[in-house]
Amino acid sequence: MKNLVIIGAGGMGRSVFHIAQGCKGYGTEFVIKGYLDDNLSQLSNFKGYPPILGTIDSYEIEPDDVFTCSMGNVATKQRCCEKIIQRGGKFFTLIHEQARVCGNVTLGEGCIVAPFCLVDCDTEVGRMCLLQSFAVIGHDCSIGDYTCIDTHVTCVAGIRVGDCVTVHSSAVINGGVVVEDGATIAAGSFVIRKVKSGVTVYGNPAKSLNG
Repeated sequence: MKNLVIIGAGGMGRSVFHIAQGCKGYGTEFVIKGYLDDNLSQLSNFKGYPPILGTIDSYEIEPDDVFTCSMGNVATKQRCCEKIIQRGGKFFTLIHEQARVCGNVTLGEGCIVAPFCLVDCDTEVGRMCLLQSFAVIGHDCSIGDYTCIDTHVTCVAGIRVGDCVTVHSSAVINGGVVVEDGATIAAGSFVIRKVKSGVTVYGNPAKSLNG
């Protein structure tokens, strides 16, 4: 039995706790041990959650520990996850029982697939990705490492999304579009052309925030 440690005890961390309880393997492959957070009082106003076990830097990894990261900021998430990886920590992929992951899908370690998310066939998702509830990832897509796909996002078939990309709620990425590393897509945007590395786009059709 593995002991799941959630990195980050903020609002998303509390959500991940509840998501994890509905995931494949809960109670048979893993149980939830607690949180890591640099704010040790993060949960002081909340009830019913496991303890904060320590800070990310101070926690001593135990043999049966596995990790998941709840942080929404992709740069912070990458930095925190790499601290754990450098110390030998292993990450666990969470797939909710009410998510649908179709055939020939590859999910990297440490991904979170929330309830009612659809990942269609022949799609590749990198490491440490967050696929939120009601997100749709079409067939033949490629999603890079540490990328966050928010709720009600639609990724039409054949898209290519790089590493550390953030796609906010209800955005649509049209078929075959490429979104390069570190880009951000604002909520409700309709992306019909390539998004360059590090650029933020918004609107319908989506355009660069910087003009």
